[in-house]
This record gives sequence, structure tokens and C-alpha cells, in this order.
Amino acid sequence: MKKRHGQEVSISEVLKEFVSNNKLDKGLEQVQVAEAWNKLMGPAIKKYTTAVKLNRGKLFVQLNSSVLREELSYGKQKIIKLMNEELGDELIKEIILQ
Repeated sequence: MKKRHGQEVSISEVLKEFVSNNKLDKGLEQVQVAEAWNKLMGPAIKKYTTAVKLNRGKLFVQLNSSVLREELSYGKQKIIKLMNEELGDELIKEIILQ
């Protein structure tokens, strides 16, 4: 976005264009998904989470507790709904707990 003389451009517009032009969308989504997971699940689950990755609509979550993995598997649809609401977009279609 080129600024013309006397025309103001908001910083959010400049950042959006920068992200788009440099193809940083996917990387930012990964960061946002990891932050949303930690925020929604809280410190207790964060402690047992070793990795969070989004790939083609599938959220891969690595947990180092088989008991927690089993507990979370019962609420996958609710977690998907909460995560998508937090992200403000339908990025997650499926959760795979590993």
C-alpha cells in the first residue's frame, strides 16, 4: 500500500499488507492457535502440553499424560468450538490428541 501525499494509513492496514505480502499468514496462525490453546485450557493443561500445531484444519496436540489425553478426547467438539471462537475464524475442523 503506497501512501500518497496527504493520505493517512492506519498501522493495522500496513501490518496486514506486510503479513500478506511476505506470506506470514500461516506462521501467525500457528502462534495464535498455540496462544489460544494455552489461554483456554489454563496452566494445568498447559503443563502437560508439549506441542500444538495446526495443519490443514487439523489441530495436533501432543500431551505427555495419557489420562489427560483420554479426558480431553471426550470434549473434542466443545474444544473445537471454543478455539474457533477465540481465534475468530473457523480454522479448526478436527483435533488429534497425541
